[in-house]
Amino acid sequence: MSTMLELARLSHVYGGDHAAIAELSFTVDTGELACIVGPSGCGKSTLLRAIAGLLAPTNGSVFLHGRPVRGVPDDLAVVFQDYSRSLFPWLTVQSNVEFPLRGRVGRTERQDRARFALAQVGLAGAAHKHPQQLSGGMQQRVALARALAYRPSLLLLDEPFASVDAQTRFELEDLLLRVHAEQGTTMLLVTHDIDESVYLGDRVLVLSGSPARVLADLTVDLPRTRDQITTRESEPFVELRSEVARLLRGTPIPVAF
Repeated sequence: MSTMLELARLSHVYGGDHAAIAELSFTVDTGELACIVGPSGCGKSTLLRAIAGLLAPTNGSVFLHGRPVRGVPDDLAVVFQDYSRSLFPWLTVQSNVEFPLRGRVGRTERQDRARFALAQVGLAGAAHKHPQQLSGGMQQRVALARALAYRPSLLLLDEPFASVDAQTRFELEDLLLRVHAEQGTTMLLVTHDIDESVYLGDRVLVLSGSPARVLADLTVDLPRTRDQITTRESEPFVELRSEVARLLRGTPIPVAF
């Protein structure tokens, strides 16, 4: 499997003295769904902004397809936590999804891509509505559809389900897994929710408190087809989420003899 994303000793300091991330190095393979989990305020959003080309890191490099990232790559999309600010309230759902494609593809293809993406996220019947007419969970589906319609090589997700209720969160997690299985898009998801990182990921990268460093890079040894009840009750899930929790709390992991 080829490497799509590589971070090489990435660091960023704000104001000359506040180190947000320090010496971060890891890779993400093509088609992988990798999760980054860490405590609140540890620098996760700074990390994503650097990967997306929205922030020039103080030191280190980001490579996408083996090329250094300088500015926002053309084949990258981001889904943010605050869906209410990422959607244009004066545009319909269809127009919101089409918006990033303007000037990139023709009108017919733009409309077709938007319709297909909305169908993928279960909103085919909401194309004519405006965002404020939808629930929070439905608005985040629109944000995800917009990213999918763009057809990025790499999809970054910055705590995308943190602002919705628990039941909606489960539905959106399963939607993301289904889309990943169908399209094989490479995804990097940042979260502070341990269970979510284990449930969604092929790998879980555990970050320390600020400045963020990689504490562990863990393979998720679970079947790719997952269920909110049986998967979360399974022994491998419980063991891995406990390992991640111990790492975040700084508690030594017991060694079996």
